[in-house]
Amino acid sequence: MSPHTHPGVTQDALDVDVTADVEALYEDGITARKGAFTPEWADRLREDIEAAFDEARSRLGGAVGRGPHRYYVEIHPEQLRGFVDLADHPWVRSVCTAVLGPDYRIVEVGFDVPLEGAVNQPWHRDFPMPEETRAERRLTSLAFNVTAVDTEEDMGPFEIAPGTQWDDSPEFAHGMFPPRSHYPRYEERAVRKYPRRGDISARSALTIHRGTRNHSATSRPVLVLGVDGPEATNGERHDTAVTRAYWDSLPERVRRHLDCEVVDELRPVTQKHTIEGLVMGDA
Repeated sequence: MSPHTHPGVTQDALDVDVTADVEALYEDGITARKGAFTPEWADRLREDIEAAFDEARSRLGGAVGRGPHRYYVEIHPEQLRGFVDLADHPWVRSVCTAVLGPDYRIVEVGFDVPLEGAVNQPWHRDFPMPEETRAERRLTSLAFNVTAVDTEEDMGPFEIAPGTQWDDSPEFAHGMFPPRSHYPRYEERAVRKYPRRGDISARSALTIHRGTRNHSATSRPVLVLGVDGPEATNGERHDTAVTRAYWDSLPERVRRHLDCEVVDELRPVTQKHTIEGLVMGDA
C-alpha cells in the first residue's frame, strides 16, 4: 500500500486497488476515474441538477453566487436518483477508505453551475488549511466531482495547480485566497480538466484551483460530494438531511458513512457555504 494510506487500512479492506490514486492525491492533489458511470447515468444526473437548480433559484437563499453567472447549490441526497450509485461506487469507497480511513463521513452534496458569461474566478482553495495537514502533511477531507456534461474548451473548464495543496502562507486572505503575487506560480502549473459524462474526479479542496471563463452558451453543471475524515469539520458548514423513509431504504454500507440529520420532512437548504471573495470574479 501507499505510504500515504490511512494507518490500519490494508489492501484487503478496499474494493479496488487505489494505490496510484492515493499517490496522485498526495503528489498532485487530484486524481480521476474515467468512465465510472455511463453517459446515460450522467444525463439523469443533469436532469436532477437542473430541477434542483430551478427550485433553488426560485427562493431567497436557495443558490449562492460564486462570481458573476456562477452558482453553488447544496441539496439533499434524495434529490439525486443516482446518489446511492455514487456513494457506494467501489472506487469512491476505496479512495475514501484509503485516504481518510474506514470512518469517513459524507457531509456535502451539492453542485456548481457556471453559466454563459461566468468569468475567471480568483485562484483559491475551498477552506483554510487544517492543522493536521499543516503539521502532519496529511489530507483529512476529499471532494469528488462528477460532471453532468462533456466539457469543452469554451465552457469554462475547471483549472487546478497540481501540488499546491501543501502551499501555506500567512498572505492567504481568509486562509484561502493567495495574493496576486503568487499567481505566476499557479499559472505555470495550471492544468485544465475536460471530464466527460460518466467520469469522477477526487481532489483535495486545498489544492489551488479556479473556474475559468465560460465563452459558450452552455452551462457546465458539476456535482460535488464532500467527504470528511474523523478529524475534519467541514460538515459544520452543511445542512444535509434525509427523510426517515429514504434513510430506511439506504444500504447499511451507505448509512454508515452518511453524516446527516434524519427528518420527517425535508426543508429546502438555505445556503451558508459562501466563499469570501469569489463573488468578485476576476475583478
